[in-house]
Amino acid sequence: MDPWRYSTEGISIALRVTPRGGRDDIDGIETLANGRSVVKVRVRAIADGGEANRAVIELLAKVLGVPKARVKILSGTTSRLKQVAVDGEPKILGETLRKATTVRSEKTKD
Repeated sequence: MDPWRYSTEGISIALRVTPRGGRDDIDGIETLANGRSVVKVRVRAIADGGEANRAVIELLAKVLGVPKARVKILSGTTSRLKQVAVDGEPKILGETLRKATTVRSEKTKD
């Protein structure tokens, strides 16, 4: 099951963020202990003063090819688990995110 949902405005993505992760990247999809799927994201920024949240927004905007203003954190601003909304064409955003998570997941298996 995909960790994102489609809406008329774009998509909503469930994330698990690792601050101080050494690089800004998407590491694929993970299933949590409760069965929920999330996109694993790591950022170099520390989780202080919203720096990691800004890095997450910048990373998702870059990967999905949208302006930063179209990426909003809906919930989890102080948590590793976040819900993020991205405004844009839902089908294109979903396909782009699927490619990004698939490529990253395959890299981590090697």
